[in-house]
Amino acid sequence: MHITTKALVLRGVDYKESDRILTLFTQEQGKLTVSARGCRKKGSAIAAGCQLLAWSEMVLYDYQGRWAVKETSTERLFQGVRNDIGRLALGCYFAEVSELLAVEGEENPELLSLVLNSLHALDRMQEKPLSLVKAAFEWKAMALAGYEPLLEDGVVRGERTALPLTSAALAALDHILHGDPKRLFSFRLEGKDLERLGDAAETYVYTQLERGFSTLDYYKSLSI
Repeated sequence: MHITTKALVLRGVDYKESDRILTLFTQEQGKLTVSARGCRKKGSAIAAGCQLLAWSEMVLYDYQGRWAVKETSTERLFQGVRNDIGRLALGCYFAEVSELLAVEGEENPELLSLVLNSLHALDRMQEKPLSLVKAAFEWKAMALAGYEPLLEDGVVRGERTALPLTSAALAALDHILHGDPKRLFSFRLEGKDLERLGDAAETYVYTQLERGFSTLDYYKSLSI
């Protein structure tokens, strides 16, 4: 049995001499765990598409009860992300959050579009502050996962949390939550307003999901 799908590599774990276990975010079946046999061999035809954060068309086949990668045709490697340690760390954080929120075998086109658009922003919209892209991703991801906050009287409210924001930060958050997803990053915010929006987003993610992320810790250790 074979399937062909477009997929983003969210995580990869090396095993054996030349293989890798991949966590994919696919268009048709949401999150999938697959094996990439021989992808670490020199000259492997599937190596490029099995890299972390690679977006490819993949042919998968059933191998001993698990999906395995047969072919890849790479469409986007987000090279501008790979060339900058801060952008790469932030992209890995987006992938880790998406892996947690996605459900194995369940289609989730809105979340997939969000992580792809966020990687595109890191890659091509380099005039945008990283803190703005990060905050927009966090708030939108929470909303898509069913944790959309309530905005009232200058305060963002969610289960177990109430976070005050400036009027400019609240306007930006309203754009993030209710604006055109294709224009997610088309707002301007700076200084204390952006700092408050970002701090509140990070706190909101932590309190709603009740866990931290190692990729976020690494990103913050870079002091960008």
